[in-house]
Amino acid sequence: MTHRIGYARVSTDDQELALQLDALSVAGCLTVYQEKASGKDTERPELMQCLKALRSGDTLVVWRMDRLGRSLSDLVKTIADLEARGVGFESLTEKIETSSATGKLMFHVFAAMAEFERNLIRERTQAGLIAARARGRVGGRRKKLDEQQKKEIKALLRDPDISITEVAKRYGVSRTTIYRNVEIENLALPENKGS
Repeated sequence: MTHRIGYARVSTDDQELALQLDALSVAGCLTVYQEKASGKDTERPELMQCLKALRSGDTLVVWRMDRLGRSLSDLVKTIADLEARGVGFESLTEKIETSSATGKLMFHVFAAMAEFERNLIRERTQAGLIAARARGRVGGRRKKLDEQQKKEIKALLRDPDISITEVAKRYGVSRTTIYRNVEIENLALPENKGS
């Protein structure tokens, strides 16, 4: 016997699941897994339980596709995994379902368009970086410490009464930044004091 199993998610405690639950009920889902978790969270225990409960011939139903995937690539991977297990997928809002040939085609066109968009963004980014380099600009983060500051820090740390923590506060950086950017191996540091 096949089942239509629903999954509903909202991102914050302030949001309500009622709209999704009503739509999933009307769509014939007798079982609905629900949770309040950000779509960016990798830990979504209810979704994991839902995916485990699905059997070949079942259909996973969501109110909207973004309820299921953290990103488009994540969504495509999840639906491909379901398809490999013989489980259908249906999104009520987008009217996409993968149990028919037309639905599968629509989903794959959608996924291909998303891949195309990602490639365009990558190409534009690369072109922008090349153009910036041609004008003498280098990408990446601005360095937290310039060469003059590194020399000053090195001089300060020669004083046995000054700790790395004090210097880091003075320059508005972390101790890690100082360790990464200033050669301090041969300096005698009072590090346990004031750290």
